Amino acid sequence: MYRYKIESLLKQNEGPKLDYKLKLSVDTEGEKKEIAKDIAAIANTNGGRGYIIFGIEDKSKEVVGVERNDHIEEQIQQIISNRIDPPVPIRMEYIEHKNKTLGILTIFKSKHRPHQIRQNGTFYIRRGSTTDVARRYEVANMFKESAILTSEMVPIYNGRVDEIDEKLIYKYCNKINIKEEISLQLLENLGICVKTEESKYHPTLGGILVFGKYPQKHILGASIRVNNNINKDNVIRVFQGNIIYMLDEVEEYIKYILANYNYPIDGLFECIRNSLVHRDYLDLNREILIYIGTDKVEISNPGTLTHGDTINSILKERNPSRRNNWIHQRLLIIDDKMRFLGSGMGLDKIKKSFEGEGNVRFFNVYNRNLFRVVLPGIKKS
Repeated sequence: MYRYKIESLLKQNEGPKLDYKLKLSVDTEGEKKEIAKDIAAIANTNGGRGYIIFGIEDKSKEVVGVERNDHIEEQIQQIISNRIDPPVPIRMEYIEHKNKTLGILTIFKSKHRPHQIRQNGTFYIRRGSTTDVARRYEVANMFKESAILTSEMVPIYNGRVDEIDEKLIYKYCNKINIKEEISLQLLENLGICVKTEESKYHPTLGGILVFGKYPQKHILGASIRVNNNINKDNVIRVFQGNIIYMLDEVEEYIKYILANYNYPIDGLFECIRNSLVHRDYLDLNREILIYIGTDKVEISNPGTLTHGDTINSILKERNPSRRNNWIHQRLLIIDDKMRFLGSGMGLDKIKKSFEGEGNVRFFNVYNRNLFRVVLPGIKKS
């Protein structure tokens, strides 16, 4: 690195692409975790190259210096290989400044964002001078910009291949006329699993949601919570399992509790099906919530409309964009009841189902990453 470049960097405060560290050490588990997080965060942050300068006190910017370690670049490369997916290109150099030795780690601009920490599946980003967890929309934007991977193809690193239901795989393969034996290679080709550099196979996000035995083991928010408040007693049931299993169970339950009411149940079911297809599965902390009461029926779904769409455009357009196209295509094939054949978001279909019953309202809540549908309440006989 040219001397004028390091002098220019040292005039700057810490920021999204520049971090100062006092020590140059990656011996402990904590140090390995920290350097992996910081490298991934800088690589994930918009802009050109990033730098971590070792031997600088980050608050005062006092030049302290470090001891030269000719093996440190190899050690950091090994940490990146073991902890960051995909790996981040870096270069380690030393430079003399004010009679002190500084270590300069250059993190090159990445064409393969977002970079994920394998051990916990987290995506990090720099927010000012702080390394922070990337928000859902930030991760989604990185996926979109990379044009390499959709969110449905994110590996579930803690997941195992035996958590995929083989019966569902056989059923899917029969429907698309694949006659070969089920193998890891086939699952990888279908996008249900991915192979890591260590030759280990893990389910993808989409694969475990559609074909998994119990996705909620890894994706806590991938469930449906139904709050039955028709009789003001707030009966709550939580439904878990893969998408088709949950849909079957929820529809049977709603048919049961509304058996004695004259309610446009098909319109409600259309809302639930849309929520399962279009919800934001990277929002791990919230479920699909269905509230059923005499005042209203509401479906609250994590995930606003995709970029460029509005409620008015969705109502008018026959073929709007879908957040989870891979999931949608598999559900079209695997669902024997053919419940996902309706075009688009089905918002117009929902409104027409309730003509004469009351208003249907849609809310796209950006600041909470929610899409809400409010239907007329249950009228008592």
